[in-house]
Amino acid sequence: MYADETAKEEIAITQPMDKQMSRLWKWCGGLCVSALLIAGSQAGAQQPVVASVPPPQVRQFTVQQAVDYALANYPAVRAALEQYNAAQAGVGLAQTKYLPQMDGVWQMDRGSRESVLGVLLPQSPNILTGTQGSVTPHANRPFWTSGAGVLLSWEPFTFGYRHAQVLSAEATANRTQAQVTLTQLGVASAVADASLAVLAQEQRVYASQADVNRRRVFNKSVHALVDAHLRPGADASRADAELAAARTRLIQAQESSQLGRIALAQLLGLAGASIEIVPGPFLTVPPAQAGETLPLTDHPAAVAQQDRVLEEKARIRVLNHAYFPHFTTEGLISARGSAETSTGAIRPFPAGLGWDVHNWEAGLTASMDLTSIFSIHARKKVELANRRREEAVYAQTMQSLTSQQQMALAQLEGARRVAENTPTELAAARQSESQAVARFHAGLGTIVDVAEAQSLLAQAETDDSLGRLSIWRALADLSAANGSIHSFLNTVDAMPQGGH
Repeated sequence: MYADETAKEEIAITQPMDKQMSRLWKWCGGLCVSALLIAGSQAGAQQPVVASVPPPQVRQFTVQQAVDYALANYPAVRAALEQYNAAQAGVGLAQTKYLPQMDGVWQMDRGSRESVLGVLLPQSPNILTGTQGSVTPHANRPFWTSGAGVLLSWEPFTFGYRHAQVLSAEATANRTQAQVTLTQLGVASAVADASLAVLAQEQRVYASQADVNRRRVFNKSVHALVDAHLRPGADASRADAELAAARTRLIQAQESSQLGRIALAQLLGLAGASIEIVPGPFLTVPPAQAGETLPLTDHPAAVAQQDRVLEEKARIRVLNHAYFPHFTTEGLISARGSAETSTGAIRPFPAGLGWDVHNWEAGLTASMDLTSIFSIHARKKVELANRRREEAVYAQTMQSLTSQQQMALAQLEGARRVAENTPTELAAARQSESQAVARFHAGLGTIVDVAEAQSLLAQAETDDSLGRLSIWRALADLSAANGSIHSFLNTVDAMPQGGH
């Protein structure tokens, strides 16, 4: 009895304590959960928000539009145009030599006039100036003086020297204009080639994707046969390896295509944009009559180099007219004022600031640097050597242009022959691939035969799609070798769809 009562008392005492401990644990747990939630919300608030990168802007061009855009925006073309503008301004500068020269001067000073007998040699700068007037007793008395004048001088004739200078400036302008045309040709041909390269990489991607699709279908059939124990497990491994290799080639083709677009965007001055080129007629065969050669004497590179030769000749012509006397007609109007009188008396201020005495002069002056013949002779030797150098460079330029034209013509002929052969290659490769797959499913062929046939078909599809594009690329190269990309663009416009 006593034990039961004791146990009841202990239970009665511990029950309130258990309730209090339970409440305490619940309160602590709620506090911890609240703290964790607050910390999590603060961490989420402090977490930096990653800005989404917008996709690159997609710009679509035809080849003609891409060429026109590059010619209008590429920095090298603008730089060449500004160089030509500077040369044209140089012609105007040379023509100003025909204008008379007018100089004006005004002076006001205060000082003493102490004259001595003797002479002074010319100095530069002129420091020991001679005073005007007769020698008088030294008084060291300062006074005001002033003066102003206008001198008009003009060379009525220069024995052809000014005309030679103008012709030299015009030769420089002609050379820079030819350089502009050459720069435009380089940019246009580079953009056309890069545009066609983008289309070629797209065709490689299409062919690689078709190869992956075929190998994926064949891979499933091989695994089905292996699971049915109709083919050995090695065939499944070989099919997996071939499919993985095809996917690798597809990734590489996609990478090359993206790099080509980036390079084209840089040429267009649109770095960061995604460029798409409209295929137009470039997946068809151009007409056989397209692709003629033109005289290379009109090529911008030949014209620019010939203008360099003419520029050196113009400089020699200037030197030939340099050793002649200079005849100058001069007219002078001047006025002077002085606070000192002829008797030596000093008049008070503001005497001397006004122009009391006026004079005029007119005459003809002949001057010539007699020793300049030596420097002129040496400079002429330099220009003669420069002319011979430019003539040699012109001959080398013509040799290079001839070789480029012949190589472009040979590439065009080869591309046409390849394009004629690729349809046969493609048809045979398709038939071979279908037969190899059928023989494999019938148990008469091996997976190696199928892999080789599929590789041959992928290569044939690539060759066929690139064969026609190769003709267009060869036509573009031939047009650039002829000196004008316009013949290529005219051929594109004459085709169905006109490249648009």
